[in-house]
Amino acid sequence: MSIPSNLLYTKDHEWIKIDGQYAFVGITDFAQSSLGDVVYVDIEKLDESLNAGEIFGVVEAVKTVADLFMPVDGQVIELNEALQDSPQLVNDDPYGKGWIIRIKIEENKDFRDLIDASAYSNLVLSE
Repeated sequence: MSIPSNLLYTKDHEWIKIDGQYAFVGITDFAQSSLGDVVYVDIEKLDESLNAGEIFGVVEAVKTVADLFMPVDGQVIELNEALQDSPQLVNDDPYGKGWIIRIKIEENKDFRDLIDASAYSNLVLSE
């Protein structure tokens, strides 16, 4: 299981790659493995501002359907259009081509609810 050290994580198994006031968001390798083969990604919150913890979409897999949660307060500014035709990118490359949304982070937000790779590793090992 891959847990890149350059990302931050949520306890709900989303990752976030922060670049200034923008960030990419996806689900972790652990999450995609637990879900099984992803067959559909549904994001209905484009151009909406959401608070950390709010649902921004769902991932449908062979085994189940899972909600996707915002890792920080922000506005959804872009969807990964490649997932419409190739949702399996979430399984094949969860930290690269399988990113789900790009957000603009609300100004002056702290990231204290996010955890680093080491803490996330401990979290998934305890599940």
